[in-house]
Amino acid sequence: MEALKIHIPDNEQYRELGAYIESVRNMPGPLINVLHKAQGIFGYLPMEVQAFISRELDIPLSTVYGVVTFYNFFSMTPRGKYVINVCMGTACYVKGAGKVVDYFKDELKVGEGETTEDNLFTLTTARCFGACGLAPVLMVNEDVYGHVDRKKVTEILKKYRSLG
Repeated sequence: MEALKIHIPDNEQYRELGAYIESVRNMPGPLINVLHKAQGIFGYLPMEVQAFISRELDIPLSTVYGVVTFYNFFSMTPRGKYVINVCMGTACYVKGAGKVVDYFKDELKVGEGETTEDNLFTLTTARCFGACGLAPVLMVNEDVYGHVDRKKVTEILKKYRSLG
């Protein structure tokens, strides 16, 4: 069986990631931290980046891929500038999170897991944020919004569109 060959470019982003990996190489279990750093640098984790991490940490590519695909925080496709993540945990679901997702789908003209044509928004869902008292709740990047309804969806989108 032939090994997978992936071209890894030599550019500033890879040099930055390589320097970070070197700084954490001797720490126990650095993979998650390296993946977070890589996603911060590249915006997502394509196979080339995963192969680079695999090589630099001397761990199997299948291990890197397994972690990337297991955790919903990590993405293998480009995401928008603003990632809208709607909680679908029990409390949020019962209080209308499904409708909130539908409102965003209608307003943005995208499906769940998709990015708008202008690369401004990506719509995702997650199991639970631990903010059940604010149900239904969502996050836009690191900003938390609670008690979300159709009116709030419109306000949230207007705010982030104005920021560009």
